[in-house]
Amino acid sequence: HLLIQLIATAVFVLLPIMPTVAILTATVLFLLTLLEVAVAMIQAYVFVLLLSLYL
Repeated sequence: HLLIQLIATAVFVLLPIMPTVAILTATVLFLLTLLEVAVAMIQAYVFVLLLSLYL
């Protein structure tokens, strides 16, 4: 979460100065957000699977 916050801050700082770099950084931010959502889905799946196995 800290990495996502730092990259988001970098996007806002770089946008007026270097728009091209800011767009590339925003793309990295979007990909990290997708990774975060994917990990959350996998965690939910494992939680439900373990819960159903132990009950």
